Amino acid sequence: MLKSISIIYPVFNEEERLSKTFLDIKKFEKVNKFIKKEYIFVNDGSFDKSLLIIRNEIKKNNKIKIVSYKKNMGKGYALKRGVQIAKNEWILTSDADCSVSNFQLTKWVEKKYIKQNTFIYFGSRNHPLSIVKKKITRKLVGIIFKLLIRLFFEIKISDTQCGFKLYKLNIAKKIFKKISTNGYMHDIEICIIAKILNLRIEDLPVKWTHVNDSKINFLSDVFKVVFSLIKISKLKY
Repeated sequence: MLKSISIIYPVFNEEERLSKTFLDIKKFEKVNKFIKKEYIFVNDGSFDKSLLIIRNEIKKNNKIKIVSYKKNMGKGYALKRGVQIAKNEWILTSDADCSVSNFQLTKWVEKKYIKQNTFIYFGSRNHPLSIVKKKITRKLVGIIFKLLIRLFFEIKISDTQCGFKLYKLNIAKKIFKKISTNGYMHDIEICIIAKILNLRIEDLPVKWTHVNDSKINFLSDVFKVVFSLIKISKLKY
């Protein structure tokens, strides 16, 4: 039984999409009244109205917390800051565009996917039970990326990059303390560190919807991605 959860959202210039996220939180609150919750928004150097929007929501819901700093550091760094202050039994990381609803967690619990001896769960868009709405180009990018990580690392996770991930609190704190990658390639480090610590990662199905204006453009950033993978491959733990 999942009794308490800290949900962490990294935020960088999300003013156009935060309304959907807060609506999802509001609905999640009503349905899951018996779960202790906190929502941690990490403002990763946004220069739009994201910080103002989050502060306004804090006035309506005292379970919403914020970590904010002026310089954009990257998704990995933002999640690390959120994990540092999380207090509940489990930590869920989620993207601020709400491509996966918090209700996915409810479904995981209802289906009894959360097991006593497994402490890390990755939402996977490649799981056979997943419902995924995305463009063909995104699918091709996903295939290319999987080939790249298999080239650099022996990672068997079907989808490392889906932002919807669940961790036991102490495990999350242990892993994120070791992560040195600030950008969105931090997920690869999570897999490597979990393997070193002999921690099993289980893939779980998600209902995932593509949201326009993604901050990640794999095609234009392909050289940055390859450079990041090379850098990670040389890290010592």
